Amino acid sequence: MIQQSTFSRQRKFTSARTNQNAKTQSKTLKTTTISSKLIDSKDKLRIMVLGGLEEVGRNMTLIEYNKEIIIIDMGIQFPEEDTPGIDYIIPNIDYLKGKEDWIKGVVITHGHIDHIGAIPHIMGEIKNPPMFTGKLTASLIRKRCEEFQNCPKLKIGEINEKSKLQLGHSFKIEFLRLNHSIPDCFGVIIQTPLGIVVHTGDFKIDYSPVNDAPADLNKIALIGGKKILLLMSDSTGAAKPGYQISESKIGHEIDKIFEKINGRIIIGTFASQLSRIQKIFDLANKYGRKICLQGRSMNTYIEIAHQSGYLKFYPQILINDSDLNKFADDKIVILGTGAQAEDNAFLMRVVNNDHRSISLKNGDTVIFSSSVIPGNERSIQNLKDMIVRQGAKVIHYEMMDVHAGGHAQQEDLKLMMRLLKPENFMPIEANHYMLKAHAELAEQVGIPRENIFIADNGQVLEFSRPNKTSIIGRLTKERVLTDYVMVDGLGVGDVSHIVLRDRRVMAADGMIVAIATIDSRTGDCIGNPDIISRGFIYMKENKALIEKTRMRVKNIVKDHNPRTPADVDHIKNKIRNDINKFLFSKTKRRPMVLPVVIKV
Repeated sequence: MIQQSTFSRQRKFTSARTNQNAKTQSKTLKTTTISSKLIDSKDKLRIMVLGGLEEVGRNMTLIEYNKEIIIIDMGIQFPEEDTPGIDYIIPNIDYLKGKEDWIKGVVITHGHIDHIGAIPHIMGEIKNPPMFTGKLTASLIRKRCEEFQNCPKLKIGEINEKSKLQLGHSFKIEFLRLNHSIPDCFGVIIQTPLGIVVHTGDFKIDYSPVNDAPADLNKIALIGGKKILLLMSDSTGAAKPGYQISESKIGHEIDKIFEKINGRIIIGTFASQLSRIQKIFDLANKYGRKICLQGRSMNTYIEIAHQSGYLKFYPQILINDSDLNKFADDKIVILGTGAQAEDNAFLMRVVNNDHRSISLKNGDTVIFSSSVIPGNERSIQNLKDMIVRQGAKVIHYEMMDVHAGGHAQQEDLKLMMRLLKPENFMPIEANHYMLKAHAELAEQVGIPRENIFIADNGQVLEFSRPNKTSIIGRLTKERVLTDYVMVDGLGVGDVSHIVLRDRRVMAADGMIVAIATIDSRTGDCIGNPDIISRGFIYMKENKALIEKTRMRVKNIVKDHNPRTPADVDHIKNKIRNDINKFLFSKTKRRPMVLPVVIKV
């Protein structure tokens, strides 16, 4: 229950109806069910996922009823091989333009970047509605927003598992504490006029989590007795059989490593893996080791978590780079980012000898305390090879249990569905094959196939009440815009698919620049054209091809009516087309041809 003194500042965030009926916040969901007299048979509950149904990341869900909307999460997606040079991708909010006044609130399930990363870009565009999230997540959001000058001052209300909110007339919200790889994770229980919708966010079932309370399975079962209209559940681990490993077990395995190793221990993990980081701090204290933190994100997350009380340690355990030589190797732990072989992360800088004070040596042990994100396999293997070549040992999750995922696996997912007993089911937050695997699990626990909805990004799921006794759900043919909005440097949405196509062409076959100078009066070529190759051929070893290309450009410029001024655009197009065909005939490659014509 929200205490009046704690959340009095949030009253202005909620609707007038909430102010007039403040006492309803002390009642249960059952007693605040909206009267059927208020429901028109034409009224529809609409659910749209703007990101997270075709990828892992970019999570953002809209729930709409009678011109009222609530938003769950605003995350980013990291670039892949088909988006070269992009920093990250955010959800497309085109559907919300002109509907800003419909938005009654934003709920953030937890503090990972794929759920909070887009907040600084989006909140100002939707008139900065009130936001509700856990204490740690609120601190992480505020820290991220400090980096963006255009982000408005957010109106954040901090919640816990006892909190209750009324957003607009249509949505009564409660929260369900769940476990993940970061503390303060909540599922969202949404009472709507047509029934209860449960959105799990990212979760796993952990009976002995580190520095966090376990999920309340009894409460989950009680919610399941309230007739759940729709369950929207995390699908990231749906293709993996069995149960997810408890974080406590990982701590026991890492303890064995600390006990046996005499040299320096270097650990690469995610900065947001705070439960793991807590265990590492505990073990360093147990074995008398000091910790040297590496990486901006690692320092940021640890500072915020420590200040918020979610990470417990004595500050004296931390040392700076300059202190490393003051301690014996068996008294040092170096903790940083880079277990995914990211270019600028700590581990990659060390193996490339780019780090200002740390290099690998015999006796070092490097622990990869994270799983491999799909697509990073080769980069991580190369990183491991370089580590071993420099004299260190490598320990990773396939050798020992030094990593536990943050997502429920098949048996955990089935347990959640059995406890909640939803009438309808929608897998979310994963690639399509994972959504399909989750849907198959739903059938195994008895949810009818026709009540399972595997949607694409932007596809509208709609529930309506054709009569007083039944509610029908269907995936409609309506789709809202969910095209990529790409962030590249300071630009947001200014990189198009054409730009990406050009980048992919240059990455695949390189580029060649043909520079021709012409007389503005006669149109004749002045001197020989210049040819520049980048990423196509090595010019010194292909002089014959370069010379032939140069002469073809010169002949194209000459081929015009001397009595009329040269048409620069026509010459450029002809150079582009002719040289492209010529180079393909000689090399079977198609570099990007950039013609430059200078009139003097």
